[in-house]
Amino acid sequence: MIDRLTRLQQDFPVPGVLFRDLTPVFADGVALAELTAGMLELAGPADLYAGLEARGFVFAAAAAATTGRGMLAVRKAGKLPGAVIGEDYDLEYGTARIETHPDDVPTGARIAVLDDVLATGGTAAAAIRLLRRAGAEVTSVTVAIELDALGGRAALREYGIPVRSLRHY
Repeated sequence: MIDRLTRLQQDFPVPGVLFRDLTPVFADGVALAELTAGMLELAGPADLYAGLEARGFVFAAAAAATTGRGMLAVRKAGKLPGAVIGEDYDLEYGTARIETHPDDVPTGARIAVLDDVLATGGTAAAAIRLLRRAGAEVTSVTVAIELDALGGRAALREYGIPVRSLRHY
């Protein structure tokens, strides 16, 4: 169902990038439930689910609601009020920063990182470093789609945690 509902958008967000948009999957209740179940199965046990802005929020919130666990928002810089910690990282088309509230992360919490796409691995690597700095144990990175040619999985190897994907392109 993911393949059928994923919208392909050429030249977004910059020329030359083929963007795989999962928002049509989110709009279909059955597809979203199937996707959430598949991601939970791959992610393994966790105390909390960290959603990476912005589509990762959907997966983490759905996983948290399904399991009765909590959800952590890992946001773009400047979006969270109060005291935050942050990590800078490179994207395939630029640079960015993510942040979280360290007080939202219980020390030693087992956290599964959830996101829509694994491309170069920059966002996921930054999230791992950020959550570890906040005192968490990151147990896995699970994505709906992995773009194999961009090498994200290899970029995450140094962190020694499982990287799991529902679909490979």
